[in-house]
Amino acid sequence: MTPEESAPGPDAALADEPEVRQALAEADRAAVAGIVSEHPASPLAWAELADLADSEGRPLEAYAFAAASAELAREQLATAGWQPGTAVPWADEPNRAYLRALDTQRRAAESLGLADRAAALADELRSADAEAPARIASEFTPTQLITIVPAEQPAEGER
Repeated sequence: MTPEESAPGPDAALADEPEVRQALAEADRAAVAGIVSEHPASPLAWAELADLADSEGRPLEAYAFAAASAELAREQLATAGWQPGTAVPWADEPNRAYLRALDTQRRAAESLGLADRAAALADELRSADAEAPARIASEFTPTQLITIVPAEQPAEGER
């Protein structure tokens, strides 16, 4: 390595957000928007809200919430020295908020008929971590609607 060359920097990483992770772990679906209100600069909180909207079939909201998450993540990464197009590895858990947001925004863009935007988001996701699309598909399940079916009540005489 010559003196003009510099050693490659470490992979970019978002800050860990233990208080947001804890709040989300303890929250139900209705509480996620409140967590975003309490932590409006959190890429993770916005990514969760985007996934929630996506799982409920609301692509406009999913797109907007994911865009907010991705933009906040880009700002945080840039402050740490990241340059667009460089690695943001899935292996570093806090980075998953950014990568998930890109994927959610991509899916929403496809649903909205924004093919060029969806392709650009897919490219951004692959340039951040080439394995992320497959990891998201295999390891991450967006919040899903769960239908609660009450157990049948026994008839009066059967109790």
